[in-house]
Amino acid sequence: MNHGTIAGTIRRIAILGNHLPRQCGIATFTTDLSGAIAADLSNADCFVVAMNDAGQRYAYPPRVRFEVAESDIASYRRAAEFLNAKKVDVVCVQHEYGIFGGKAGSHLLALLRHLRMPIVTTLHTILGEPNPMQGQTMNEIARLSRRLVVMSAHGAALLHNVHGVPEHKIDIIPHGIPSVPFASSNKKELGIEGKSVIFTFGLLSPDKGIEHVIDALPAILTRYPNTVYVVLGATHPHIKERYGESYRESLERRAQGLGVESNMIFHNRFVSRDELVKFLSAADIYVTPYLNPEQSTSGTLAYAVGSGKAVISTPYLYARELLADERGILVPWRDSQTIARAVVDLLSDDAKRLALCARAAAHGRGMLWPAVARRYLHSFDRACSREPSAPRASQKLLAHARSL
Repeated sequence: MNHGTIAGTIRRIAILGNHLPRQCGIATFTTDLSGAIAADLSNADCFVVAMNDAGQRYAYPPRVRFEVAESDIASYRRAAEFLNAKKVDVVCVQHEYGIFGGKAGSHLLALLRHLRMPIVTTLHTILGEPNPMQGQTMNEIARLSRRLVVMSAHGAALLHNVHGVPEHKIDIIPHGIPSVPFASSNKKELGIEGKSVIFTFGLLSPDKGIEHVIDALPAILTRYPNTVYVVLGATHPHIKERYGESYRESLERRAQGLGVESNMIFHNRFVSRDELVKFLSAADIYVTPYLNPEQSTSGTLAYAVGSGKAVISTPYLYARELLADERGILVPWRDSQTIARAVVDLLSDDAKRLALCARAAAHGRGMLWPAVARRYLHSFDRACSREPSAPRASQKLLAHARSL
């Protein structure tokens, strides 16, 4: 890629998405992506338009220059006016249905239709069987975007087969990851020295399947009594708002009922990247026991693979692809016995576990944020070099939007 060409044609990049200190995976992703792009192109301006969930305001850093209220459609139009006035060269949208207002997140369309610059949209969720409203919204996002970024080949196939997006319009760019030391070097600092560490992190919600790892612990502890299972992460804010800490409390009761509570460590907080890196480097085995077969990306799994961890996962779409070629171990859904056998097998065979780690780490080199940022810049360059597109909003589509 010719950095000089990109630097010469793109002077101002805006990224639309959630941003830290809002607590969610999209916020972490947007924060890391904008930082990596800004570091790569020091002579270009990269800033963020942040989405705020209902009634919330956050103490954002200076890189966030405009805020959009999720449920206020006028706020989306004002954001478009702001971006046009700033003469932004390209807007990169971080799309997840749940972070935008309106049916199936359709408020976003009010913003996109009024932009005068090319749009590159990163799709964090691609549904194999969207409902009619989800399908209509995604089809319109695809039409309005010059390029669409997905994080896996199966995501590209879904986008092409379900939504009819031409393959030449799709860029596959992996989920970015930080650099993590390839060693279990922080156990003493974290108070788990001398332990075999199983690790899961991320915002807690009932679709994470953590109960099935807890159910596996008695069999694991029979063979390796010095094992601990560390669950790091706050309860998802939307889950906490509706249900409180009921899921976490059910996990704690489950551990107590099985007599394994002394081998469980819950860290109920949203951690910084530096703290997360410490936990990752201390982990011997990483587990994603998630329950959604259609999950098309996972920042937590990307971090674990890129960190060179021995990974055990249920076979959701993203895991099947990322853990292919013996980069990890797939186990059946809701199967604590198989999880236990897989953990014991890896703890019993250092050579096997370390070989798994090495393959994962090798694959992860292309997922480091500087490499990912350069691929995004290449996608932006392709979007900006295309001839101007036809008017974005036909009268028919505008009439449909008004009816939503």
